[in-house]
Amino acid sequence: MQKEENKLDNVVLHSLLETHKKYAIEYEGITFYNPTYCPFGGFTSTEKNHIGIDQYATLSDDFFIVGQKPKLGNKVYIEKELVCNQMVLSKPIELESNVEITPIKTSTQKEEVFHLVNMVQPGYFRKKTSDLGTYFGIYIDGYLISVCGERMQMNKYTEISAVVTHPKHGRKGYAKQLIKHTSDHILSKNKIPFLHVAETNSLALKLYEKLGFKTRRKISFWNIKSNQI
Repeated sequence: MQKEENKLDNVVLHSLLETHKKYAIEYEGITFYNPTYCPFGGFTSTEKNHIGIDQYATLSDDFFIVGQKPKLGNKVYIEKELVCNQMVLSKPIELESNVEITPIKTSTQKEEVFHLVNMVQPGYFRKKTSDLGTYFGIYIDGYLISVCGERMQMNKYTEISAVVTHPKHGRKGYAKQLIKHTSDHILSKNKIPFLHVAETNSLALKLYEKLGFKTRRKISFWNIKSNQI
């Protein structure tokens, strides 16, 4: 199992080699998600990854390399480094369910997820990100007000992502309910839930720790942008 866990060190690459292989765009030394689904890449070789990065920049002018710092050419630049805690859940969350949770299935629901996530956490969620896994939402008076779902996936691990609640409905425990529901869904498939949270997001870190997630390591998301006008 240690060998499987070590794949989390290069989580994008192994997701695209395993469960999400059909979404992969491969270049020499580096592999990316199709940018309509997810703006992430991971590499195996630092010697030539700049060539693939330049090529991917013609498809998406704003994306992320996850893991070690990439070597870049002169067509792109690093906008910022986002350092995250990579956290893993080893057992079911003990929490009583007290809200109705709706699986996100229809194109209208997916559009609602896209707009809610990008209102709260812009830059990561693309039009087809919700097709990468199963997403769940909470509706109040017909409006989607909280969401959570699966993003990167490997044979043994599935990432919980897009843990978002509309600002007007915060601090009501909706995120906790959705994290539990999503993690239970992942565990039911004999896979292990994990997630990424910015190391500066102390409130979210405390929530995840309270729910039972343990920090495995720090991992960097390098935001790459194109120099081309």
